[in-house]
Amino acid sequence: MATTATAMAMATTSPAAPVVPALFFSLPQRIRVCPKPLISTSRRLVLPVPKSSSWAGSASEQEDGDGVAEDTAEATSGEEVEEDEDDEKPQPEAVSSSEFQFAAPPEGYIEPAPFDELPPESPEDVAAAYEALYGPAFSGESLMGNNVFEVKVVDPVDMDRDQRPNDDFSERVVQVSRVTKVVKGGRQLSYRALVVVGDMKGHVGVGVGKAKEVSEAITKAAMNGRRNLVTVPLTKYCTFPHRAEANYGAAKVMLRPACPGSGVTAGGAVRVVLEMAGVENALGKQLRSKNLLNNARATVKATQMMRQFSDVSAERGLPMEELWK
Repeated sequence: MATTATAMAMATTSPAAPVVPALFFSLPQRIRVCPKPLISTSRRLVLPVPKSSSWAGSASEQEDGDGVAEDTAEATSGEEVEEDEDDEKPQPEAVSSSEFQFAAPPEGYIEPAPFDELPPESPEDVAAAYEALYGPAFSGESLMGNNVFEVKVVDPVDMDRDQRPNDDFSERVVQVSRVTKVVKGGRQLSYRALVVVGDMKGHVGVGVGKAKEVSEAITKAAMNGRRNLVTVPLTKYCTFPHRAEANYGAAKVMLRPACPGSGVTAGGAVRVVLEMAGVENALGKQLRSKNLLNNARATVKATQMMRQFSDVSAERGLPMEELWK
């Protein structure tokens, strides 16, 4: 039978085809069509090659070898599956969205109305809510009872000294210092100006500005002081209602009320701030650092710690005559 198969194969082969070794025709047909690798990728199993030249002997041996290979592969695959099952960690069970329950709301909870169903807010309501959060806005008469002055904001770079806002505020330059910024290419020189702005009626602000020119630095500082205006509580004698002390950085300032005719007894930046605020009788002293900027800001902070007698009496629910008892 092997000789017949060899003769049929040679008859179908063209004369120009290369000569194939006789060992190839001794293999079974399924191995010749799609030969398996001699070495398995998992266990390096070597497949048996038939040594007999007969068709029946080689086929039987090949079938025996295939059976052994399949048994070995099944055994190895079973071990790998068992190892994978041991390595796998238990996964938590998935919870569907229908089974999830949210926490119950607290007692007395009222669900707010949708945003679209709320009544429209008037401009007055919006302004009142804004001032309750951020303080009075620059809109003329405030809803909180404080007079706010309108300030026309102009770009300080494009504004000359003759084009300053025409308002009731006056400016006083406290300090102009030259500062240096060290960069990769060298040093950049600029000027820093400290200006106090006030209207002599209880409103004062401290501003700082930097620029390449002195005039531009003063203009920027003046605009910065207008943006940081505060109200100083004053009595009918143009003095403080009570004493106060405040710290700012390393500076500490002490302020005391004074009787009419005493004048402003203070020095440095404290005197400038009190005069621009409209204080006529007061005592002030710098207790620690002599830095002009820190002392000016400490003075403003001390004035904000003071309160009027009417505000204290209304808060306590007592008439003003009983505050000193």
